[in-house]
Amino acid sequence: MTMIGITMGCPAGIGPEILLRYFTEHKVPAGIRPVVLGDRAILNKCAADLGLNAKIVSWQPGDQPATNSIPVFNLSDIPEEEHSWGNPTLTTARAMAGYIEKAVELTLSGVLDGITTCPISKSALHAAGFKYPGHTEMLVDMTGADDYTMMMAGKTLKVTLATIHCSLASVPELLSEEGIYRLIHITHRGLGIDFGLNRPRIAVAGLNPHSSEEGLFGNEEERVIIPAIERARRDGIDVDGPFPPDTVFFKAASGQFDGVVCMYHDQGLIPFKLLHFEDGVNVTLGLPIVRTSVDHGTAYDIAGKGVAAATSLAAAIQMAGDISNNRKQHYQSQKIT
Repeated sequence: MTMIGITMGCPAGIGPEILLRYFTEHKVPAGIRPVVLGDRAILNKCAADLGLNAKIVSWQPGDQPATNSIPVFNLSDIPEEEHSWGNPTLTTARAMAGYIEKAVELTLSGVLDGITTCPISKSALHAAGFKYPGHTEMLVDMTGADDYTMMMAGKTLKVTLATIHCSLASVPELLSEEGIYRLIHITHRGLGIDFGLNRPRIAVAGLNPHSSEEGLFGNEEERVIIPAIERARRDGIDVDGPFPPDTVFFKAASGQFDGVVCMYHDQGLIPFKLLHFEDGVNVTLGLPIVRTSVDHGTAYDIAGKGVAAATSLAAAIQMAGDISNNRKQHYQSQKIT
């Protein structure tokens, strides 16, 4: 049985609602036992506010999670007068950070096989004294990972990004041969181990229109992208490109490639969200633990209103279970050989 811990995210956001909707509206996959790390009182309040029929029970590490219920490891007791939907506080921020810390601890110790994270507020995290840019950096620090990246993954398209949260104007100067080469490697490793692909086929997107058309529209392809691809090929990786950005995603979505290495945030996220707006999953490649996340934020504007959907959460839990099993099979096969 694969145990996946789900962190509740910000107690004032939509995390509690999507958790309840997951357990009450979606079928838990066979072989996966999800448990929640959060606040029972907040979940009960959410169920009452939204009229959801949810059986919320206590769970402790080492227990066998009860079926047909929502097993919760209670890690905070936020007073009712300090909680309101859509309004994060220092209390809720400290609680959401505590859920993550305990989830990592339990996964590193082998109690959990992986974690799926509900959304947190970066600004609230900072206000509570945690100086991480977000979830990923916090997890990296806690696990000691030194080579990691974000992959946006769905059944049709998987993308990784050479640059993420930066201005479009700064992208060319941030691209480097070494950085793209490293990203190809970690994408290859993630597709091979976490997604169980025997020989992953990777496409690399160019930066400029028509991949610069032999230097007519820029030199980044010739200067940094092509050398990185050639280095990765010499390492035995099945990688091709740089492809014009306006055609590469069609090639990948139609099955010619298993993943696309992209040069900047919107280059990869626009086609990804076009295809996977509701069921996209954020996967952190390179961690020693399995971590997936929903592909959306805290949505404070709709928190407590009963309109949030658990589609992305369901996909993230399923993917966490699949990745955990793929890793086990990979490392077991290595021991045998």
